[in-house]
Amino acid sequence: MVEFAVILPIFVVLIFGIIQFGILFNNYVTLTDATRAGARAGAVARNDANPSQTATSAVQTSATDLNQSNLNVSVNSTWQPGSDITVQATYPYSIQLLGWVISAGTLTSTTTERVE
Repeated sequence: MVEFAVILPIFVVLIFGIIQFGILFNNYVTLTDATRAGARAGAVARNDANPSQTATSAVQTSATDLNQSNLNVSVNSTWQPGSDITVQATYPYSIQLLGWVISAGTLTSTTTERVE
């Protein structure tokens, strides 16, 4: 019993750390997929009235698991055929264990495609 009482808090902190890292990794994969979807939508939307908004909307639609108020999206392109469209999205993260912030920062993902 004594050994279990000594090891249990360490084990619980380790498990919560693994869970927090899993959530962080899931957010990063979601953000990366969202920028890819936004770049693709923007690459084929050069004839739209507002292709930048089309790309931004695609990012927001693809990132439904993320808090939309914390998701920042920027789209850069000249919208000429053959030019590049660059979609960048950022999302804040915070790893907390037992109420203490272990690490905090911003996840960033950038995708570049050719405008069709």
